Amino acid sequence: MKKVVMYSTGYCPYCSRAEMLLKQRGVSEIEKIRIDQEPEQRAIMMERTGRRTVPQIFIGDTHVGGFDDLAALDRADKLLPLLND
Repeated sequence: MKKVVMYSTGYCPYCSRAEMLLKQRGVSEIEKIRIDQEPEQRAIMMERTGRRTVPQIFIGDTHVGGFDDLAALDRADKLLPLLND
């Protein structure tokens, strides 16, 4: 299974929902980068994604986007193949 990295903050309902969905799909470990605790990471996240909001999720080298993007991938049956590629 590919490495999953998620930019998040301490209180973020969409981050929690994304984490729940990923765990339901078999992801046991998510590397969380807290942009509220490490402000320099916010600039890195924005440079990598072009977005300001959290969560921003990467599966391997692929930028998935936020929770809505992740859920749409799952509904289209494309999340598991991406995770297990």
